Amino acid sequence: MTAARRALICLPTYNERENLGPITEAILAATPPDVDVLVIDDGSPDGTGLLADELAAREPRVHVLHRAKKEGLGKAYLAGFDWALARDYALVLEMDADFSHDPGYLPAMLAKAEEADLVLGSRYVPGGGTVNWGLGRKILSRGGSLYARTILGVRIRDLTGGFKCFRREVLEAIELGTVECSGYAFQIELTYRAILRGFRVAEIPIVFADRRVGQSKMSRRIVLEAIGKVWGMRGSAFARRPADKIGTPGV
Repeated sequence: MTAARRALICLPTYNERENLGPITEAILAATPPDVDVLVIDDGSPDGTGLLADELAAREPRVHVLHRAKKEGLGKAYLAGFDWALARDYALVLEMDADFSHDPGYLPAMLAKAEEADLVLGSRYVPGGGTVNWGLGRKILSRGGSLYARTILGVRIRDLTGGFKCFRREVLEAIELGTVECSGYAFQIELTYRAILRGFRVAEIPIVFADRRVGQSKMSRRIVLEAIGKVWGMRGSAFARRPADKIGTPGV
């Protein structure tokens, strides 16, 4: 990766002290020296933020953004995106801090970003999948993604995943200040906005594994709430505004 393609991985945390050290080490080992990590901590009471500061003091590729309180995953990512754009990173990635997203996939995502504007780590393309999920969670996740695809009229197989790599041009064009969703639906909204603006979206297969340590923050209520927001995305002011086509949507 050239200097002009510097990348930043946004890693939101809330009570992830046990995971933060290992996941950061794994990310740094899997990526070249011009890929940095931004830990976005929402005032974790377990000391995750303090540990992040210690890691950053030892490793120049690690940075920390402290937020006063927990406001949802979407708000944390938006703060991280703003931080990245202000520092001229060419690529901005998002991933979970609990090893649900394997850092081993990062090289493939970065490579795919050479030809796509938004790269999605997808559970629902050939070669992708999930591990340690019960039948109910599988049905809820697949059904939610299928529902969103149908309502929004897009071809992306995994609209709800949170393992992504954006070119900075995508984040600049999708009007981050007007993003309405913060929870599970946040992922759907970002990808939908990128498609509406004509960016090239590509999916690569990943296997999603349940967290190794700690308690999952996902719930049935969060998923069902997100499904209800899909209609609002389709009728939003952003969706109604015309835009110059930049690429081929839904690649």
